[in-house]
Amino acid sequence: MKTLLAAATATLAILASPAAAQDDRAGDVQVKLLGTAVLPDGKITDVMVDPGLPTGTQTAANDNFVPTIAIEYFFTNNFSVETICCMTQHDVDGTSGLPGAELVSNARVIPATFTAKYHFDVGGAKPYVGAGATYFLWVSDKPGAATTPAPFSVTDTDLSDEFGFVLQAGVDIPLSDSGFGLSLDAKRYFVDTTATWRAGSTTVIQTEHKLDPWVLSAGVSFTF
Repeated sequence: MKTLLAAATATLAILASPAAAQDDRAGDVQVKLLGTAVLPDGKITDVMVDPGLPTGTQTAANDNFVPTIAIEYFFTNNFSVETICCMTQHDVDGTSGLPGAELVSNARVIPATFTAKYHFDVGGAKPYVGAGATYFLWVSDKPGAATTPAPFSVTDTDLSDEFGFVLQAGVDIPLSDSGFGLSLDAKRYFVDTTATWRAGSTTVIQTEHKLDPWVLSAGVSFTF
């Protein structure tokens, strides 16, 4: 995946027109409308409360595709700060030990993210790299169908909100002199969550999960 991203960035940089290479972007605001693939991990890294799960129980979170808005402010021609707005929904299912069992249903998260980005001048294209912080805010999570019957009898599921770290790389390609362009972006998040299943007020299962999603986006940009 990393090799394909690097190859695509290099190819687009070569094809892009060099006309806008020296544009002064200081003070500009760039808005991006993107289609985004969210590809999380979701595996268990620790079990704190074990009701007798099968040996080797492991989980995975499903992928999702969502619309995304990114807003970016340029302090200089090469330095900017960006934030994104989206919500993504995932289920968590068993992959071993409880294969196919739905453990968390319709978990919705807002990945509040801010990154600082450095842009390179290589002609018309503007490749960039960035890094920043994220806060995963879970606004909804429900017990999976496999956890509600006995012996678990789960009535509530909770995924903990957590801070994390994010790395970013991509390229902006101007398509006109009016600020319209194409954008390709890849982020890798590093963030965990603690999942707690309760029967009434009693915690019956509690596990730590590695989320660490790849977030891959493509779309159009408008610079003002």
